[in-house]
Amino acid sequence: MLKTSRRNFLKSTAVAGAGIILMHNLASGESPNEKINFAAIGVSGKGGSDTQDAANSGNLVAICDTDANKRRGALKRYGDIPEFADFREMFDKMGDKIDAFTCSVPDHMHAPACLMGMRLGKHCFCQKPMTRTIYEARMMAKVAAENRCCTQMGNQGTANKFLRICEALCKIGFLGDLLEAHVWTNRPIWPQGGGRPASKPVPENLAWDLWLGVAPERPYADGYHPFSWRGYWDFGTGALGDMACHTFNMPYAACKLADPSSVVATTSGHNYETMPQWSIIEFQFPETTERKAVKAFWYDGGKKMPAEKIAGLFEMKDGEKVFAKLPNTGSCIFGTKIIMLAGGDYCDQLSLFDAQTKEKVEIPADLEWEQSPGHFQEWVNHIKGGFDSKPGHSNFITYASKLTETILLGNLAVYGAPEAGVRGELVEWDAANLRITNNPKGKAAMELLVKPQYRGNYRLD
Repeated sequence: MLKTSRRNFLKSTAVAGAGIILMHNLASGESPNEKINFAAIGVSGKGGSDTQDAANSGNLVAICDTDANKRRGALKRYGDIPEFADFREMFDKMGDKIDAFTCSVPDHMHAPACLMGMRLGKHCFCQKPMTRTIYEARMMAKVAAENRCCTQMGNQGTANKFLRICEALCKIGFLGDLLEAHVWTNRPIWPQGGGRPASKPVPENLAWDLWLGVAPERPYADGYHPFSWRGYWDFGTGALGDMACHTFNMPYAACKLADPSSVVATTSGHNYETMPQWSIIEFQFPETTERKAVKAFWYDGGKKMPAEKIAGLFEMKDGEKVFAKLPNTGSCIFGTKIIMLAGGDYCDQLSLFDAQTKEKVEIPADLEWEQSPGHFQEWVNHIKGGFDSKPGHSNFITYASKLTETILLGNLAVYGAPEAGVRGELVEWDAANLRITNNPKGKAAMELLVKPQYRGNYRLD
């Protein structure tokens, strides 16, 4: 077997040609000493498990977090490895030692970190939602393709058995013609609907300017770090961005729900500082070669699909008729033949009902569907197999970018619905050109939620 350095060995997945034979040797176990060198950006919360997955899958060679306390905790677990507060410094100093990286930081910093890493040819695993804005999602797919980077978004439910089964059922037309889809979540579980909190001194452990990153400058306050940033327009994407990449994931995969033509929302009201306490969003998807036009509805903040939508659906338990109940969080797809009810954030439970008789039906015994080796492992396998091998299901280029764009478009509608209980402005959307075609408030929304302006020396284009 041809000899090469570990760095050059794995770097070959980011360029055309030469390393493919070696990649297959590594994937088949013929080069057990060759391991992927990972860096982790964001090492607490979900970043903690992503960092652990990276360490379990190769060599963890660097960590980055704006919070020194979080870095200190990671170093206790992983030993004396280089640590950074600024991912730009990490890539500058460690670029030749890093093959792949995870990104698990607040939403507004996903794209700045991932775009820099991928432009250096590093393979990328990014937590959901892939980006805070629509243009950033489009750019992530573009840069990944241009630099031949193996990618995966961290919506782990994509690997679940029942999501894969739902996708396969819709592919064979088992549901009949698709009529509509409904998705709901129990989020937010953080404050939304309020104003900006009172400023406080910056904690000694936090590099506040680096945490702000590309966002407009503002004083530090309690409630931004480490969790409640999700409810602020400048930093997060609200309940929709946080959970739809999970809960909307199954209808998106099964019904091919990309590129809505319009979206409109009703909310509890907001002040353009934080997202509303609840929202109901209606997406209109145009007809495609694979399905007819279909509507999808999103509910958060305690709102759900109306229970009467599943009135009469039942299954038999111990010889008795038991009526179906709406799960606390989940999704439902209505077809002319079958109604598909999925419970849980990740499509953990699945029930199928005959649309006419309302009786429960079983999954066809001969249904063919693809089992996953694990969500993170799909990404690792792609890296080892080379860019031209089978990608992870939720890779940026063919899947995650469009899912993220679709979901984030809902926030354009939420932004245009600031009055409590009043249906907001309809947003007509030109997906090809990332453009609002009708909304008179579109300019402000475009600048905030479609193509942002980065602060400082961070690079978007």
